[in-house]
Amino acid sequence: MRLSSFSDYSLRVLMFLGVHADRLVTIGEIAEAYGISGNHLTKVVHHLGRLAYIETVRGKGGGIRLGKAAAEIRLGELIRQTENDWVLVECFATAGNCQINGACRLPPILDEALTAMFAVLDRYTLADLLFQQADLGQMIPLRDAARLT
Repeated sequence: MRLSSFSDYSLRVLMFLGVHADRLVTIGEIAEAYGISGNHLTKVVHHLGRLAYIETVRGKGGGIRLGKAAAEIRLGELIRQTENDWVLVECFATAGNCQINGACRLPPILDEALTAMFAVLDRYTLADLLFQQADLGQMIPLRDAARLT
């Protein structure tokens, strides 16, 4: 299984905001830091805002910041809300056309594996990802520190 780029970008946005929690951040800064399209990030930020993971401040000097404490953002919940396709094999789809559907043992095994994956993700929060915040800050710094002045 592979998470979509939407989930990946959602995690990156939240991590960036967690590292720079002391101020408002722009989508452009995040896009530049990660080398990601600002248009893609705009969609991600909009979705995260609708889910109250981030807060937006409009106007001159505006930007975005975490809408919840990092310790309140459960990774499992976030992934459930950013992924839209859990069809791991054809028989998981409602319109699947598998010839051995009903006799195959694969669906319950994969379902158990997916449940186990979320059980693990549900134990962790954004705060766990930010544990070494200073190291992360050095890896995803602002490329142009002059923007802060």
